[in-house]
Amino acid sequence: MTATLSTRDRTPRTRGENADLMHVTIVGSPIGLVLVARSALGLAAVLLGDDGDELRQELRRRFPLGMFAGADPALDRVAAKIVALIDEPGRAFDAALDTRGTPFQQEVWRALRAIPAGTTTTYSDLAAQLGRPRSARAVGAACAVNPIAIIIPCHRVVARDGDLTGYRWGVERKRALLQHEASARRDR
Repeated sequence: MTATLSTRDRTPRTRGENADLMHVTIVGSPIGLVLVARSALGLAAVLLGDDGDELRQELRRRFPLGMFAGADPALDRVAAKIVALIDEPGRAFDAALDTRGTPFQQEVWRALRAIPAGTTTTYSDLAAQLGRPRSARAVGAACAVNPIAIIIPCHRVVARDGDLTGYRWGVERKRALLQHEASARRDR
């Protein structure tokens, strides 16, 4: 599961002046709706929810200068692969990612991608792995703003006592994703 992580110049600009053009689709999945957005640089958002309008509003908040277009056949194929990852989490997924965040967030998101499906780690263990043992809360904050659910698997990070805390798209979705992964791991 290799993907290219890229950052972009965040120079403020006006809507329409080199604004991001993103193709967007919303598909159903075993855990609710999945909004998938792709910029010219790669996959920019995978958002989870129950209401398509709320997902579109969240996308607009994340990309206030964005110009949004409908899906195309290539994006529909990517969305189908993302949904398939829910039931088959060990499946290969190789696509460019257009992640936008601070250097620390980027570092956390790269580390999240290295957590194998069907396993979990803790916020404090991930912070220690990054060489920042006192940064468990910052790791949690980076997980909370992860724009690419499932592909950047922040659901695999749990509290030190094993509690499923703080998942941006709801603890029940986190539990469902982890259960799908555990089941897939047992079936191998």
